[in-house]
Amino acid sequence: MDKIKTIAFDADDTLWMNEPIFTDTRLKFEEILGKYISINENLEKELYSVESRNLKLFGYGIKGFTLSMVESALELTNYAIKGKDIERIILLGKEMLEHPVQVLPDIEEVLDILENHYHLMIITKGDLWDQENKIARSGLMRYFNTVEIVSEKNTATYREVLKRNSINAAEFLMIGNSLKSDVLPVIEMGSQAIHIPFHDTWTHEMIDKSEVNELTYIEMSSVSKLPEYLGV
Repeated sequence: MDKIKTIAFDADDTLWMNEPIFTDTRLKFEEILGKYISINENLEKELYSVESRNLKLFGYGIKGFTLSMVESALELTNYAIKGKDIERIILLGKEMLEHPVQVLPDIEEVLDILENHYHLMIITKGDLWDQENKIARSGLMRYFNTVEIVSEKNTATYREVLKRNSINAAEFLMIGNSLKSDVLPVIEMGSQAIHIPFHDTWTHEMIDKSEVNELTYIEMSSVSKLPEYLGV
C-alpha cells in the first residue's frame, strides 16, 4: 500500500452508528400504525417502496425518510390516520435528527495514527445540513483534510471528487460499510477499497456478493486492523 496517499472514509455506519437509528424508528412507526392496521412484514416493504420511489425527489437522509413515513401512513390507513399520529411520526424524524452521534469503536485511535501518514477525507452521501451537523457533532473533523457530501455514490461521482481534489485514482483508497456505494464504484474506476461490514445494513445498500466476486478488494472485520494492513 506504499503508493496510497489519500484515504477516504464513508461516514454513516463506518465512522459512526446510523442504520440502527432508522431500524428503531421503523419499529416505533409500526407501533403508531398498529392502531389502524395489522402489522406484518408487508408494512416494512411498503415503507421501503415509498422511500425508494421518493429518493429521486428527496434524496438520501432523515428528512426524506420522514416524509416517506407520512406518505406511507396515509396510504396504508386509507387516510384514516389522525393528525395527532401524523404529528408523532414527524416527531420521530426530529428525534432522529437530534440523536447523539455515536462514534464507532476504534475509529479515533485509528485516525490518530493515519492522520500522520495520509491525506484523509470523508466522502458521504445524504442531506447536506444533516451530514454537516453530524460531522461537527462527532468531534472527528480535526482528523480530516477534506469533506465531500454528495447526492449519490457511483463511479462518475468518485471520478469527479478525485478530479476536483487533484487526486490520482491509483493513489486513492476508499473505506466503508457498503459494497454498493463504497467498494464497487471505486474498484470500477481503478482505485482500491476496503469493506468493513456493519451489523445493520439498509436494504437499499445490499447487493449480491456475486456482483463483486471478480473484483479485487479487501474485507476487514474491524477498522482496528487497518493500520497494520497499511504498514503504519
